[in-house]
Amino acid sequence: MAAVTVKECLELQLLEVEMLLSMFPKRGEFSLDADAVPSIQRYLGNADGALPPQLEYRIALHVGEEKVKVELQVLLPHMYPQVAPQLFARSDALHRQQQLQLNTGLASHISSLDSGDLCVCEAVQWVKDNSLPFLENSKASSECTSEEVGVKEMLHRMWIYSHHIYRQELRKKIFDSAKKLNLTGFCLTGKPGVICVEGLRENCDEFWRVIRYPNWKHISCKHVENIETEGSIDNPRLFHSFEDLQFQAHGDYGLRNDYHMDLGQFLEFLKQHQSGHIFQILFGVEGKLSDN
Repeated sequence: MAAVTVKECLELQLLEVEMLLSMFPKRGEFSLDADAVPSIQRYLGNADGALPPQLEYRIALHVGEEKVKVELQVLLPHMYPQVAPQLFARSDALHRQQQLQLNTGLASHISSLDSGDLCVCEAVQWVKDNSLPFLENSKASSECTSEEVGVKEMLHRMWIYSHHIYRQELRKKIFDSAKKLNLTGFCLTGKPGVICVEGLRENCDEFWRVIRYPNWKHISCKHVENIETEGSIDNPRLFHSFEDLQFQAHGDYGLRNDYHMDLGQFLEFLKQHQSGHIFQILFGVEGKLSDN
């Protein structure tokens, strides 16, 4: 049998998107970027060009009598269905442990299927059929823990470093996630890129998971702070919103390699937010402000 080409795989991926759109016609049930399908179609029309971005979409499922929302996040390598898709099921109604167990079960089920077959529809069906026990366990454990009275609250703060942050869709993901998870802090765009988020620990952990999915490699969490407070966790926050920081030094967005941030301005910003000591943790050098 002849080797399957990327082109054939992409044609199958578009076919599967059509099937899913007919299964999930309501607004908000099936979400993908407006340019995702056209960019694949352009490539199929002229396969000499650069490969299009990997196809990525989300499917909102409503499970059980209470119609609890479970979202299936899908990322398709160019050679899917010859290789496995990257799938992740998440729900606000699931604790982290239950979410992990649900995804372990999903991965195990998908790996048992024949390779070369389209399997996102199968994954959707599996999540619909198998989410309920995890949701019920999650609810039961919430009811137990909510009876325990906790006086002290903990604010979690993460300092994240990246070689660079340029891409518009990545920036959108960062800002959307921070807003959704009620996190304050900032994103410093350019080269280097720095993100700070502060809020509840589980929300910071979820943010860290979401922005790295599926494959942001040049990124590391350099430092974590936990601040215990007896009142609201809003009291020890250093930031009151999630800010978009851009200190342009030289170069511009067009010349990516030449777009370096003005780290002197960034150090000044950190000091204004009682975080001057973080500069050395992020960059390995002590920050010195010029006197002039």
